[in-house]
Amino acid sequence: MATADATGADATTDTAAHDAVARLADTRVDHRFKGLPPDAEGLTVGALAAERRSLFTGGFTTPVLALSAEALDHNLALMERWSTGHGLAFAPHGKTTMAPQLLERQIAHGAWGITAATVSQVRVYRAFGIRRVFLANEVVDAAALRWLAAELDADPEFRLFTYVDSVRGVELMDAALREAGASRPLDVVVELGAPGGRTGARTEAECTAVADAVAAVSTLRLAGVGGYEAEIPAADGDLVRAWLRRLTALAVGFDGAGRFAGVEEVVVSAGGSAWFDAVAEVFAELPALSVPVLKLLRSGAYITHDDVAYRKKTPFNRHPEEGELKPAFRLWAQVVSRPEPGRAYLNAGKRDVPYDLDLPVVRAVRSARDGSVREGGDGMTVIGLADQHAFVEVSEGVELEVGDWVGLGLSHPCTVFDKWQLIPLAAEDGTVTDYVRTFF
Repeated sequence: MATADATGADATTDTAAHDAVARLADTRVDHRFKGLPPDAEGLTVGALAAERRSLFTGGFTTPVLALSAEALDHNLALMERWSTGHGLAFAPHGKTTMAPQLLERQIAHGAWGITAATVSQVRVYRAFGIRRVFLANEVVDAAALRWLAAELDADPEFRLFTYVDSVRGVELMDAALREAGASRPLDVVVELGAPGGRTGARTEAECTAVADAVAAVSTLRLAGVGGYEAEIPAADGDLVRAWLRRLTALAVGFDGAGRFAGVEEVVVSAGGSAWFDAVAEVFAELPALSVPVLKLLRSGAYITHDDVAYRKKTPFNRHPEEGELKPAFRLWAQVVSRPEPGRAYLNAGKRDVPYDLDLPVVRAVRSARDGSVREGGDGMTVIGLADQHAFVEVSEGVELEVGDWVGLGLSHPCTVFDKWQLIPLAAEDGTVTDYVRTFF
């Protein structure tokens, strides 16, 4: 696949990168991967996928997490169309999935590259041929910086941007890179934060001091500005837009002062999954600078969306005319006990489903008697989780018996993926067509 411009580029251009992803199909199915059919022990993932087993009758054990093939296709196409239509380059946050097969699909759908939060995540990306990475953190670990320097020196086509938000951080980065003998300067983006928020310099004066510190060393090169608007305390549309205008003004000011001299393009980056509409609006106001601007959006949760947290906060709720994302996760568990009226217990708990933002919600029930499926969860509410059990409150008159499969909608994609190493990809009729491997 050919590399194009900043808004629609392919970041894995060689055959070796694709082959690294393809080799995941050679993984042997065994006890490491929960929920998979015990009688598939020893098969390769590719061979098991070729059997196209039914998620419900093909020997899978509960609980088992499944990804909707149709929802993934829909969400990938929608965000490709949306970001292109709004003139934004896209580097979706890979820590959401840490699944090379999905990262490859995101790049095939026009992503400029992939965002990371840690150098460990970058190492996974590099193992699967990702050549463009936005590292949304300040790296002050000398061992990590030595590895980054070696990667950059070994591959002229590897592009990496990383945050810097303090003069002390610049000092540590410079010392480690000099000791490593780095031959390429590390491109850094000054991170603007917000008081009471997460990382990032709090004021424009502090950002300028950091930029001055970068200019004073040869191991770093100032390449842009960035930040994460969702961590603004009590964030709302007005606060987010005001912060984004501070960010773009910082880019304009730095450019006017000649701070981006020598770079081929200036990076201006923001955007989680809650305010990407505001990012598009404000970034569209950015005037031309002395060099081209890479307006880089980093939303990650869109690929699977969810049934609770992101269903509530997605910008498509504010702009329904632009489309809607579809929840792609469904965790299937079984009723294993109905010991008293009004209560059922499922065999899935904290080890299987996230609970950091919201409890799961009941979306479907599949009868153990005849295999019929009824959508919806009226009269059934998950009220608590133990390690391996979900507590479900059941209204009077609702049919639910031991053995029934209960399909749970989940909240917060990032903490779904890190509980499952190999996830069936299922078509709407339950046919499993592939398996997605994660690396956490």
